[in-house]
Amino acid sequence: MFFLSTLVGTSWWAPRRAALLAPLLLLYLGCGNGGGTPARGEGPAPGERQGAPPVAVAVAPPERGNIASYYTANASLDPNKEAEVLARVSGVVVELAAEEGDLVQKGDLLLRIEESEYRYRLSQTEAEESKLKARFDRLAKMVEGDLISAEEFEETRSDLQSAEAAKELAALELSYARVRSPFRGRVVRRYVDPGEMVSEGTSLFRVADVSVLLSRVHVPAKEFRNIRTDQTVELRVDSSNEALQGEITLVSPIIDPATGTIKVTVEVTDYPESIRPGDFAEVRIVTDRHENTLLVPKTAVISEKGEDVVYLAVDGVAERRVVQAGFRNEEYAEITSGLSDGESVVVQGQRSLRQGQPVKILDPMAFDGAEPARDDS
Repeated sequence: MFFLSTLVGTSWWAPRRAALLAPLLLLYLGCGNGGGTPARGEGPAPGERQGAPPVAVAVAPPERGNIASYYTANASLDPNKEAEVLARVSGVVVELAAEEGDLVQKGDLLLRIEESEYRYRLSQTEAEESKLKARFDRLAKMVEGDLISAEEFEETRSDLQSAEAAKELAALELSYARVRSPFRGRVVRRYVDPGEMVSEGTSLFRVADVSVLLSRVHVPAKEFRNIRTDQTVELRVDSSNEALQGEITLVSPIIDPATGTIKVTVEVTDYPESIRPGDFAEVRIVTDRHENTLLVPKTAVISEKGEDVVYLAVDGVAERRVVQAGFRNEEYAEITSGLSDGESVVVQGQRSLRQGQPVKILDPMAFDGAEPARDDS
């Protein structure tokens, strides 16, 4: 340094000092930096977390259990039977015996049409039948003595049969004046009022059998695997969010060529009074089931760059593991490959982890929320 300062202080050296001092100063500074401070731009390798505090996680081993795949669709809840009750004769409505909402049995009176005209017709046919029957009985004795021809006797027999048929028809029309329920059910609609003139074919009532509700679901053929009759089905009603259980009673033997679906009929026999026909429900049908398979909480499986990933706690650090996930439900995911029994799967705190990051294992109850219970059904 004495030499450098001497040179700097010499006047004749001033013009040349800049060219010499720059490399000498750089050489001196470089030799004096032999300590441990890293040069700018140096640091831990990518992915390493040197000196970073450990991430708190909860771990659990995979479990063995059953899991199913579902097909879910929305469908209406329809009455088991429903019929439009029509007038079968013409006339004026003189009596209403049932109202909307009434529970009626098969054969119960719903409505009565003025029936005087039909009684007169029945009386006329009865009188005609009685006259022809007396004639037939008289001719029957005469034909035995060959007093009349066989042709005349057979003609009278034919007239009597026609009269008997006319009487039966008149009696049937008279019975139609009293409109009755076709089956046990509930009156869901009334279309006419007392005093109204109705003709044959007029809609009078709508009656529905609501003791059983039916939900018809059209399942795509590609989703149709192990669906069978007597299979239990889960339903959730849209309007009330109530959970119901049903049973598959019918499976169509054919695929609808227009939609590529198979019609499945679900029967619901037990439901609260608050549920009304015509409501909609979410229907969940089990299409396949895997038993004694490897399960982890669904939240433990993370999707990263198109891959299903879980993190393991191995020797105090996080290990990223690509797995193959199978069926999933609300709580669990099936792991078909990439994971073995007994490994410590990170089930909480995994979303902030990276490969090789230190972890601190805590009890699951130290986290907010509780772990879901596994369904071994």
